[in-house]
Amino acid sequence: MMKQSALLHSELSYIIAQMGHTQTLVIGDCGLPVPKGVKRIDLAVTAGTPSFESVLDAVLSELCVEKVTVASEIQDQNPQVLKAIEQRTEGLPMEFVPHETFKTLTEESVCIVRTGDIRPYSNVILQSGVFF
Repeated sequence: MMKQSALLHSELSYIIAQMGHTQTLVIGDCGLPVPKGVKRIDLAVTAGTPSFESVLDAVLSELCVEKVTVASEIQDQNPQVLKAIEQRTEGLPMEFVPHETFKTLTEESVCIVRTGDIRPYSNVILQSGVFF
C-alpha cells in the first residue's frame, strides 16, 4: 500500500522507523561532509533542489524530535534558515555549537541526509525523542 504521509522516500522512512531514543539524524546542505562510516542518503539533484526546508518538513512528519542542534554560525550567516528551523521546531530545546563541533557531532549520527541546498550552514542535527 502506498504511504500517505509527507515522507515518501522508503530508505529514509525505514531509517527513521529504526531510530531509538536519543539517536540523531542530520539534514545537511550539499557541502556538509559525511564522516566515514555514517550512512548517507543523497537527495541532492541540482543546486537548491531539494531545499533544506522541504526535506526538514518531510522528516519532521515522521520523526519524534526532542532536541535540535545547529552551528552557531547560522545566527549571522543564515538567519533565514535559522528562522525556518525555529518555526518548525518551536518549543524544543535548541543547542548552538561551533561548526567544527557540529561536524564532530555528525560522526555519531545514524544518517546524514544531503539536500541540494547551497546556503551556508543549512544543517541541523535532530535528536530522536519518544512519542509517549
